Amino acid sequence: MLIMKRFIPFLLITVSIFGCTVNKKQIQVSSYRRPPLVLPETREGQPPNSYSVNGVSYYPLPSGEGFVQEGIASWYGKEFHGRRAASGEIFDTYDKTAAHKTLPFGTYVKVVNLSNLREVIVRINDRGPFVKGRIIDLSHSAAREIELVGPGVARVRVVALSKEVGKIRSGNSYKPLVEAEDFNKGKFTIQVGAFEDEDNAGRLAERLRVIFDHVTVTTYVPYEGKTVYRVRVSLSKDLIEANNIVKKLENFGFSEAFIVSL
Repeated sequence: MLIMKRFIPFLLITVSIFGCTVNKKQIQVSSYRRPPLVLPETREGQPPNSYSVNGVSYYPLPSGEGFVQEGIASWYGKEFHGRRAASGEIFDTYDKTAAHKTLPFGTYVKVVNLSNLREVIVRINDRGPFVKGRIIDLSHSAAREIELVGPGVARVRVVALSKEVGKIRSGNSYKPLVEAEDFNKGKFTIQVGAFEDEDNAGRLAERLRVIFDHVTVTTYVPYEGKTVYRVRVSLSKDLIEANNIVKKLENFGFSEAFIVSL
């Protein structure tokens, strides 16, 4: 993927719609730890729509428990085909996969192109996109399914899906029982900048070491002949803590910092 400085507009529970002109950087999360979740019925009294992936049923998580995000999607393709993704998998542009900055690897999401309402189910197996204003990078195969390849970018809605692990009897019917995901927990860092010049990255890192104990400069090679130096600070165990670091960086003038899941 192309690596550039970018900001993060995430949300869980409360959807905050943003475009290229809206800089909403905070992630709002639900925090819960409990056994598998019984899905509530829709307003019509029916179970929510399910999606089948390799013979396994997945359901959109309720808005109060899951992850919903709106923003700009892009896609990446042939120049990355065969390269290793952040998850360790070999990227295959013909599979329906995607890159996201914080969702756990292996998470299935529904991506809806809001301009034509076409949708596709993808599995998160990479990190990114690291371009300002974008929330998800789709493989070529997934992008083609929602007619994203031509325009290159589109406004989308991303909805986390959860795997069905059983059913529970309710009266004369059965309700789906799904995995209860907590997207707040994990290991997160904050990317402050990305540079092609190693000296520029080093100078920024030295400035940040005055403020933070944990500062790293890591390299990324998006393709042969190009190296990007990414400057990151802090290690957080949940998104609430990571959001506080983003606010702190904003106060120091680093307005394009964003959260990345490790």
